[in-house]
Amino acid sequence: MLISDTLARSLVAGTPLLLATVGEIYAERSGVLNLGVEGMMAAGAVAAFAATATSGSPWVGLLAGAAAGTALAYVHAIACVSMKANQVVCGLALTMLGLGLSGVYGRSYVGMPLPCRFSGDPMLWLALAMTAGLGIILFRTRWGIAVRSAGEHPLAVEAAGVDVARVRYACVLLGGAMAGMAGAQLSLVYVHSWIEGMTAGRGWIVIALTIFAGWNPWKAAIGAFLFGGIDVSQYLLQSHLSPNLLKMFPYAATLLALLVAGRSPHGADSPPAALGLAHRKGER
Repeated sequence: MLISDTLARSLVAGTPLLLATVGEIYAERSGVLNLGVEGMMAAGAVAAFAATATSGSPWVGLLAGAAAGTALAYVHAIACVSMKANQVVCGLALTMLGLGLSGVYGRSYVGMPLPCRFSGDPMLWLALAMTAGLGIILFRTRWGIAVRSAGEHPLAVEAAGVDVARVRYACVLLGGAMAGMAGAQLSLVYVHSWIEGMTAGRGWIVIALTIFAGWNPWKAAIGAFLFGGIDVSQYLLQSHLSPNLLKMFPYAATLLALLVAGRSPHGADSPPAALGLAHRKGER
């Protein structure tokens, strides 16, 4: 019973990490680094909770969460793809914006119960289906080739007649939508309430998982559920270890994962060559 219960909780805890990581993989594969995942998740969480409380439908809430994440991602895309701004600075600003907006607009929902819930956990199956489908698209389709090439050799993509900016916009917006859905899962499934700061650094774990997975959606599933299990372990061990020590578990595991990954600067698991670099049309 304990093993099955722990496994079930690990899957639920890993679902938001998986959704957001796959979205970030697409953004980075196209050449755009988005460090605003934490902010997009927070915005998605409060938007989903508010929409569900208002409409009485968690599916409406899920769509609202995805829309909130997409809206913030659009800001990032305008700044980084169209205006060629520094992607690191914009991502950090996006995190602060998302956390600030969620804190302001979520005040009236603190402590409010959520009477309308999903039947079962469709978010887990949705996350797995999206991971499988997006993995196939990334590695088995012409669109996937365009995405990967935009992050590796944008000039070659441009020479082939593909609009690099359009590819990057699409991937950044997809990443935002999935981060928003991840936030929705936190407030609608994992916690069943809105609490300020409920993302609790998960957005930064997503950035680390993207690297740990080697920018591969299928490998991301392994890492996400592994970290979900580490998150759940805090509650299983709380009677044996200090609470402050337990809070460090996910972050210590993140650092350890990055150290163990030990990525080579060359090879399939290396970051996209043009990651973080602005592309100017026709410029060589």
